[in-house]
Amino acid sequence: MTHFVKRIADVRKGATALIDERGETSWQDLNQRSNRLVHALRSLGLTAGDSIALYAGNCREYYEIMMAANHAGLVYVPVNWHFSPEELAYVVADSGAKVLFAEGQFLDQARAAAARGETPDLHTCVAIRGADASDTFKDYEAMLAGASAEEPDGQGAGGPMFYTSGTTGRPKGVKSSTFAAGGPLEVLEMIGAGLSQMLQIPSDGTTYICGPAYHSAQWAFSFLPLLTGSRVVMRHKFDPAESLEVIDRHAVTNVHLVPTQFHRLLRLDATTREAFSGKSLQVVWHGAAPCPPDVKRRMIEWWGPVVSEYYGSTEGSIVTMANAKEWQAHPGTVGKPTALVEVTIRDDAGQVLPSGESGQIYVKSLMGSDFEYHNEPEKTASVHLEPGVYTFGDIGYLDEEGYLYLSDRKIDMIISGGVNIYPAEIEAVLVNHPAIEDAAVFGIPNDEFGEEVKAAVQLHGGYAADDSLTASIIAHCREHLAGYKAPRSIDYEEALPRHETGKLYKRLLRDRYWQSSERRI
Repeated sequence: MTHFVKRIADVRKGATALIDERGETSWQDLNQRSNRLVHALRSLGLTAGDSIALYAGNCREYYEIMMAANHAGLVYVPVNWHFSPEELAYVVADSGAKVLFAEGQFLDQARAAAARGETPDLHTCVAIRGADASDTFKDYEAMLAGASAEEPDGQGAGGPMFYTSGTTGRPKGVKSSTFAAGGPLEVLEMIGAGLSQMLQIPSDGTTYICGPAYHSAQWAFSFLPLLTGSRVVMRHKFDPAESLEVIDRHAVTNVHLVPTQFHRLLRLDATTREAFSGKSLQVVWHGAAPCPPDVKRRMIEWWGPVVSEYYGSTEGSIVTMANAKEWQAHPGTVGKPTALVEVTIRDDAGQVLPSGESGQIYVKSLMGSDFEYHNEPEKTASVHLEPGVYTFGDIGYLDEEGYLYLSDRKIDMIISGGVNIYPAEIEAVLVNHPAIEDAAVFGIPNDEFGEEVKAAVQLHGGYAADDSLTASIIAHCREHLAGYKAPRSIDYEEALPRHETGKLYKRLLRDRYWQSSERRI
């Protein structure tokens, strides 16, 4: 039996481990299917340190694949399911993935990505539902059926490599030293248990995931609890009314949400909200984007003191935490640093600033862990003050009691619905449109999503701004990028505000939309 599942399956046997819209998987079945998948992957020639890619929605098979990879010493790359075939092909190639798993609803995009001929290491594609006899994609269930259910020997820890969009160019793979492939399984077991304890997630509870599993936070708040024994209930898409029903029906004890989901829950009619019990909830974590104070207060009033907040990133995991009582006593804080990290605020010269003064936020893991950007040594160096001391590019300050507050982002990142969007990636696509001479992308306020993508462009001579051109530009972006990265609207400028050195004063464009807002980010 696979290491992590064995001790749970021995005790709980036919009890449910995973639930999605299509059915349930018991601990015993999860154990056997994970065993089979380890053998199947090894039969394809994969060994410890090799990479696989997952292009799928939230489904039970997703967790089976991650579980198997974690026992076979493999690096697994969860790919954003919104990615275009071009973006998918890039991530598969950059990560060196040898096997691509694609869910049925995304098979067309996966086939198109594989057909581009840009993935030299990729030798096997597997369809999670949807394969046919003429398909080049292997059938997932047939692959499992043809493999042994016996306990694999030589098990070693694997781990994820998440891709986060970069400030320049293509997405970057984040390699954490915590999840070094081939290491002892006990290390990952310790991490899962330690994180669950720190986050007050019960090992015999029920986790609800209603955000994309390809996101590092959703992964950490669902897969790691699974390793400790929490069953996981998942939905591919978030529906606020259904989520309330799921929480009550399955006695959910813990869930991770983002402010956009809070907003949608609060918009439900009074009858639906009043019918919600929520008595099973022990902790509700939120992060990934700034939460408007009024939204946070209303959620605490409705759901009680179970609402807690954290600050972190794909690169640095969880940095600070604040429970409801702490937040109410320190409105606007994202919490105090956890016992696992040291947080300092520094000026541009790298000198530590006193409490109350804003500067760049730097983090140091007290566990000795660090990260690097895959195939990007210069990018890795640019965010490190020294080995083990790094920044996410955020600006903030610590108060006298050690609570952290965010005040701005040094980089131009847009956070829309809890998803990080980097303007440089979109600008690179925009300037390839035949009508555009220069382009700038930035975030503007959006009541529901926090921010939305706005583009300001300067046209080549001979082109005139109109609705048809706007539609053409947005369609061009959607052709090359995930749809959520496409500008929601476009401003046409005579010229963009640039210094004679070429530096773009994006703030002059952005501030028009933020001057009347109560927040800066």
